Amino acid sequence: MAIHPKAGQLASHDLLVNLPELMTAYYLKRPRVQTHPDERVSFGTSGHRGSAQLASFNENHILAIAQAIAEYRLAQNISGPLYLGKDTHALSEAAFQTALSVLTANGVRVRTQLNGGFTPTPVISHAILTHNQKNTDLSDGIVITPSHNPPEDGGIKYNSVKGGPADKDITDWVAKRANTLLENHLIDVKQWSLEEVASSGLVEPFDYVNHYVDDLENVIDMAAIRDAKIRIGVDPMGGSGIHYWEPIAKKYGLNITVVNKEVDATFRFVPRDKDGRIRMDCSSPYSMQGLLALKDDFDIAVGNDPDYDRHGIVCAGSGLMNPNAYLAVAIEYLAQHRPHWPQHVQFGKTLVSSGMIDRVVYGLNRTLCEVPVGFKWYVEGMFNGTMAFGGEESAGASFLRKDASVWTTDKDGFIMALLAAEILAVTGKDPQTLYDAQVAKYGKPFYKRIDVAANSAQKALLGALDTKNVTQTELAGEAITSVLTHAPGNSAAIGGLKISTQNGWFAARPSGTENVYKIYLESFISEEHLAKLEVEAKVLVDSVLAN
Repeated sequence: MAIHPKAGQLASHDLLVNLPELMTAYYLKRPRVQTHPDERVSFGTSGHRGSAQLASFNENHILAIAQAIAEYRLAQNISGPLYLGKDTHALSEAAFQTALSVLTANGVRVRTQLNGGFTPTPVISHAILTHNQKNTDLSDGIVITPSHNPPEDGGIKYNSVKGGPADKDITDWVAKRANTLLENHLIDVKQWSLEEVASSGLVEPFDYVNHYVDDLENVIDMAAIRDAKIRIGVDPMGGSGIHYWEPIAKKYGLNITVVNKEVDATFRFVPRDKDGRIRMDCSSPYSMQGLLALKDDFDIAVGNDPDYDRHGIVCAGSGLMNPNAYLAVAIEYLAQHRPHWPQHVQFGKTLVSSGMIDRVVYGLNRTLCEVPVGFKWYVEGMFNGTMAFGGEESAGASFLRKDASVWTTDKDGFIMALLAAEILAVTGKDPQTLYDAQVAKYGKPFYKRIDVAANSAQKALLGALDTKNVTQTELAGEAITSVLTHAPGNSAAIGGLKISTQNGWFAARPSGTENVYKIYLESFISEEHLAKLEVEAKVLVDSVLAN
């Protein structure tokens, strides 16, 4: 995909989302679930996402999903409060109120941020887990967010009683029930008016901010950051964590400067991404141009996406780190600076994350667990303490508390951002410098991801790829050493294919949330070898789509 000529620049006013038009579409457009598959409820790797204007994320979807979740809770005897959060996308407030009207009508106690504020994804996970550790009435949660998607999109995620993204069995049940409700014109959906919700006594204001902030010292060495006087620059990118940084700085005595305090549902202050669209992707050097311009003003600068489950790390002098590179550094640092973590505990990566992580984990004589794309695959291991770290190539990760107990079972952009400051404070070297040392030891990887437009039928074909589709014995001049359709860490289906050689690999899989398929490639030889991998990967994928 060619880089848009206006990538990295602010969008002109005429390109910003028309908020009145968007909200009108949310309330008036009706999904045609029986004739248009793209308008049905579908949970990808991180919830149901869509566009109100395309009739894939509308009031009816939220009515049906909230009712399905209420029924699931009842069937599973989940009687504790449901922790409900929202990010700063325009559709999130509307969907939040819709969900609240259905949940309370079903008798569900719902805990929401004091004064109607925003709540990041990891804060919901943390609240669920801390509640369930102390109470017998188990809780779960919902986050209204499409993550880093463009301003016009909406999304909703269900987090289970284990704190993280609900597993596929649960989301399949919820999606099936929600689509049935939609097909039956929502006649079985219970919903209260705004006045009924307000007088129900079922909405419980909760101080998410202090509950989370006060616990951070148990997962991050805040004293080390304070004592080293690390200068931290923060760009919340208009996201849900914007009101957390000042309490963090105040409680722990940190030198934190929030460089952008704006919240605007058009996200007009976020530079355009590589394709020219506004996308609040903190791993993109185009979207992060605002913070990159200030990189030399701080020792460490960090950005996060709207629901704060992703992180972008900017080092003074060198700039924005590659997400894979930071995961490798974080794993090595944590393995060496968390003495209470058992030696046998696992370090998790997705199949499409860099092979540098494999080399680092094996170099430390620790255990690697390789899983399919989606943080849900880490939930069980992090919940029971057998997984110390879970990371995704798309700049999302979380890890255990210092005492080796669970912190969150969802991606946490706060702790990954603060960890970069801890690393600098403790080692005297920023994460990029430490990654350069890893490259010198293990070799230099050349990594690339390609997004290719694909319709639902093409995505289904790619998701059904099998080892029998691979007949060649060589890839880019090297013998093929493995062909995977299931992850070695947990035997779960990849939903695609990964082919590896001694010094390179590629993986192909359909996106769970966008109309694209993704090809991931990596070479430990050269850019030329990576280019050869790309050519041969495309040939294989094209041959599948042609059948």
